[in-house]
Amino acid sequence: MADPVKILILNGPNLNLLGTREPDIYGHETLTDIGRRCEQRAKALGFEIAMRQSNSEGELIDWIHEAVSKWSAIIINPAAYTHTSVAIMDALKLVNCPIVEVHISNIYKRESFRHHSFVSPVATGVICGLGPAGYEFALEAVAGLLRKKEEV
Repeated sequence: MADPVKILILNGPNLNLLGTREPDIYGHETLTDIGRRCEQRAKALGFEIAMRQSNSEGELIDWIHEAVSKWSAIIINPAAYTHTSVAIMDALKLVNCPIVEVHISNIYKRESFRHHSFVSPVATGVICGLGPAGYEFALEAVAGLLRKKEEV
């Protein structure tokens, strides 16, 4: 029996406050709500997921390091670290699996400093501006990327 496909979903700073934090930008769903939706979608796709959130850059990097040997793909919403963290970018360079960057809001319709991502150059793909559904779209994208990888 093949090992289950394991997807790591990482969330950066302040995303623990979804549902109350700037609902005009991020909506009213909590990270727990998004996690439940991801669990359902992952199960339908035959995946196992772990959804984690940290306000600490170092903790996110430690979890990325785990992915080198433990995870089939990473979905990451680095939040504010998107625009500031060379360290997260460098950690993501170490993993040899699909990486999908997700943003709930459209970062290109916001302040100009948010238009630059240190993660995008090392990500397989980017989903932004589609709200919490972006996480589910990322799971679908990962499914396609992993199928394509198997065909090679």
